[in-house]
Formats: sequence, structure tokens, C-alpha cells
Amino acid sequence: MIRLPIAQIDAFADAPFTGNPAAVMPLDAWLPDDVLLAIAGENNLSETAFLVPDASGASDYELRWFTPAAEVALCGHATLASGHHLLSGDPDLAEVTFRTRQAGVLSVARHGDGYELGLPNWAPSAKPLPKIIAALGVKAAAETLWYDTGYALIVLESADQIRALAPDQAALAAQGKLVAVVTAPGDTTDVISRVFTPYYDIPEDPVTGSAHAVMTPYWAARLGRDGFTAYQASARGGHVGCRLAGDRVMLTGRCVTMMEGVFLL
Repeated sequence: MIRLPIAQIDAFADAPFTGNPAAVMPLDAWLPDDVLLAIAGENNLSETAFLVPDASGASDYELRWFTPAAEVALCGHATLASGHHLLSGDPDLAEVTFRTRQAGVLSVARHGDGYELGLPNWAPSAKPLPKIIAALGVKAAAETLWYDTGYALIVLESADQIRALAPDQAALAAQGKLVAVVTAPGDTTDVISRVFTPYYDIPEDPVTGSAHAVMTPYWAARLGRDGFTAYQASARGGHVGCRLAGDRVMLTGRCVTMMEGVFLL
């Protein structure tokens, strides 16, 4: 029997039971992919992050993320949770970096009473998305955009429209490896959004860092400034500070550790 350390952390969370929960599992070396996927399925959270010390010297750790259904190209909230796990365990550490397989090197640094997460700038381009619009139940969208890692950005006119969304999850899942990001001007923040990913066994993601890597370049251009506030209006909800910094998107948020223990394999 192998004993593996594990923590469950609410990311982009101002208090317990808010934000997006992620499991963080540090490893000495990579386990087989089918085992990593089985562990993520057992955890049954939107993401499980696996960390291995980076022997290449390019970063502090290698990082991979798995939903209960598949490995993903980028996960912001589980990266933030991973940074929180490492930084909260070492008060002298100011920043930690992660080398990923599809999203380059990411970073998490201390920022006030929370953290700043550095992600790639995934600026989307305008594209008609009629099947996705229909699956979301949206009658008319102000704009529809696409980023080639499978992110659809659907822009509506009001926060009320965002809160009222009731997508056809089966129809969305039929679109394949899709992350459907629906956004509008906010009511209590500059921007509001919701994110739907049924292909990955996550009908609605509570707070999605990678979605903000797609939204930030759009909203920075539309608002005419590099920084703004955002709220993801899931049942749990979460606040995200967003800033465009050249080829990087910088997100700020807080984390709450909810559980620490041992996974028996």
C-alpha cells in the first residue's frame, strides 16, 4: 500500500465553502496516467492537481490536472490551490513556478492576503458558434468568440441573463472538448460569468481560472483598461481580480485549506 499526501483547497474563495474546490497531491515521481485519472475520479472534484519536483530546472514543479473524466490543458483554480499549498507550508517562500505540458510555465506569488496567479494570455477571436448558442439556450448573443484550446466565449448584455442561464447539458457535451464561457457586464463587479464543461463531467464549474485567461484580453480591450474585477456566478461563487500584462494574464484570489490527509493507493 502506498500512502500519498493530499489536501483539498477552496480556490478563489473568500471563506470556506465558496470558490472552487481542488485536490492537490504532491508526488515524488509520476504515476501511470490511468492511475492519475482514477485518483481524480475517486476525489470527484472538478480538478485534482498532481505535482512532481521539476528535475529539468525550468521551474520548481511539474504540474498536471485531471477532472474525473480527462486530463486538461490548463486549470487556473487548481494551480492557485497548488501554489497556496506550497506557499502556506513555507513562510519564507514568496513565489512558486510550475512547468505544464500544454500551457507553459505558470506562477503563483504572494499578493496581500492572497495570491497572484500568472497564466497565458489566450486572446479569443470572433467566430460564429450557432450550435453552442443553441445548447446554452441563448436567443441572441452580443458577440461569440473562440480560442483554439476549446474555449467558447459568449458575450451577453446583462448580469440577469447570466444568472438565468439553464443550458442543455447533453447538447453541450455533444460538442466535444468544450469549455463554454458566458459573460456580461457585472452588477456588483465589472464583469460576471458562468462556465459550463459537461464533456469533462463538470456541468457547471464553480470558478474557472482558465476561463479568465480567455476573458481578460477581451474585457481589457472593451473596458479600455488593463485591470478589472470579476465574479463567477455559480452556486458557490468566487471573486477574481484580473489584469492583462502583455503575454500574461494575472489573476488574484484567496484560498482556504479545507482538508489535509493521506490517500491510500
